[in-house]
Amino acid sequence: MTERLWTVEDHLADQPTSSIALYERFVELVSQCGPFTYSVSKTSITFKGARRGFAGARPYRLGLRGYLDLQRTVEDRRILSAARYTNRLFVHHYRVTEPAELDDEFAGWVREAYAVGNGEHLRHGL
Repeated sequence: MTERLWTVEDHLADQPTSSIALYERFVELVSQCGPFTYSVSKTSITFKGARRGFAGARPYRLGLRGYLDLQRTVEDRRILSAARYTNRLFVHHYRVTEPAELDDEFAGWVREAYAVGNGEHLRHGL
């Protein structure tokens, strides 16, 4: 039996247009950082840099949920949890429900996560 391959379109299917718009804005923020690839599974759409995955997103009926891998912890109402998962990285689970929440501060976190995806956390003895 062949395992089902999930697609971005599978995650967008049957979601409200407002949730799809949040996802598209998230992709725009990632795209502004530079090249990336997708790794799609049943549970998430992962965004990968040259070295590793650095962020995930999944539209749902009330908005967008996902994660960002950062080298520090962030406390913000959009961050549901932050946990260390390596000596250098913390996974941050986020939830956004309106476009204004994908602001300049959030874009900065995406840029930080993108740098992780390209291996910046491994440079300079950090």
